[in-house]
Amino acid sequence: MILKKIIDYYEIFVAVFSTTYILLYMVLAVLSYYAIKKHLNSKYFIHDDVLLKSNYIPGVSVVAPAFNEGANVVYNVKSLLSLNYPKYEVVLVNDGSSDDTLEKLIKEFELVKIDFYYQEKIPTKTVRGHYKSKNPVYSKLLVVDKENGKSKADASNAGINSSKYPLFLCTDVDCILKNDTIIKLAKPFIESKKRVIATGAGIRISNSCEVKEGFLVKIRFPKGWYPRFQELEYVRAFLFGRMAWSQLNSLLLVSGGLGMFDKEIAVKAGGYWHKSLGEDMELITRMRKYMYENKLDFSVKYIPESLCWTEVPGNREILIRQRVRWARGLIQTLNLHKDIFFNPKYGRTGFLIFPYFFAFEFLVPVLEVVGLIVLILSFFYLNINYDSFLYLTMAVYLFYLNITIISILLDEILYKHYSSVKEIFILILTAMIEPIFYHPINVYASLKGYYHFFRQKEQAWGNMQRQGFNTQNNN
Repeated sequence: MILKKIIDYYEIFVAVFSTTYILLYMVLAVLSYYAIKKHLNSKYFIHDDVLLKSNYIPGVSVVAPAFNEGANVVYNVKSLLSLNYPKYEVVLVNDGSSDDTLEKLIKEFELVKIDFYYQEKIPTKTVRGHYKSKNPVYSKLLVVDKENGKSKADASNAGINSSKYPLFLCTDVDCILKNDTIIKLAKPFIESKKRVIATGAGIRISNSCEVKEGFLVKIRFPKGWYPRFQELEYVRAFLFGRMAWSQLNSLLLVSGGLGMFDKEIAVKAGGYWHKSLGEDMELITRMRKYMYENKLDFSVKYIPESLCWTEVPGNREILIRQRVRWARGLIQTLNLHKDIFFNPKYGRTGFLIFPYFFAFEFLVPVLEVVGLIVLILSFFYLNINYDSFLYLTMAVYLFYLNITIISILLDEILYKHYSSVKEIFILILTAMIEPIFYHPINVYASLKGYYHFFRQKEQAWGNMQRQGFNTQNNN
């Protein structure tokens, strides 16, 4: 029977694919452990205090795009202006907001429009003006007002064009950064023998945290189910995956919420692509391509420390909207740079990173749905060995659970972000039900994102309906 043969071949493929995935994840786990240990051993190679007093420390421009962020923008700017670094500026980009974002900034920080030499190294939508404060207390603040570019990428590019320092730190307006974030991210640029083109660090969830006037007063465990599930995702992704790829100098994704970049290389690579819905991954890809094509030695570093807290979607609707955009950004980047695949010119990016993202990030949601269809067909038309299916499912589930629990415990041992054993226990229980209640939502969102990509359906940056710091500790 043809159907039986097709299903048999599919089962063999899934078995090989799953085994490869598990073995690869085990390798990544070992590499992550080694990278974290290496970071902790070399943490004080050059003490932060020494660097902060150095006359040769590089200047950093903190670029923060804002679109309809009136609820948070004043507190966020105050938080950014309080960072501990001797040579930095805050470049806040108002991306054509239709709310009172600009008005609040002008009133709170005593801004006036100034004459500004604006050199458009990266093309963007029209910049309407630049604002500086009359109050010397806010001398580090520069506000850029521009027409809406329908993407965070366009707003970020306007900020890069307006920045004056050789490094820029790109963040989101809803993010709260630790006081020492800049020095932590700048340190690899100073210490590394290779030219570092980008650095990233861990991001945590601010939902339910106690925040006062833009400052994180107390870290609290997320109360809502969706933020809790995302807490698991963040711990796994940042502590395991990205540390391992950093160890291999194969990091392809530096989060848009917290990433520091070499401005010269970013500009030469063309800046953020304004049509991208995954602008963080796409920029790193082009920067890597630029370095390979010009035969320049480089590295992309990741720091296993939580330096940033951000508000994440608190309900299913906003979560799906975000994940649809992420999924579409993934396939968009893979398609745009398909010439990288197995191209010797691009080294491990072509032979390791891109194949990994295609097979284990892009294909997995598709294979899961196909597998479900095969299972249903087998139930109605064929006699299958349900015992073998059950054993395979349990093996994959227990492997996932072990990796997640190890991530949680390692994170707690290193950083102690949770206030009690009860919170850790709740997070482990959340991990146990994640594959049943949360994972299917991500699969659905991914497939919807792929569908939108192939249908070429337009999707803009959009409003993520943030609650703001005054009320977010209710979630």
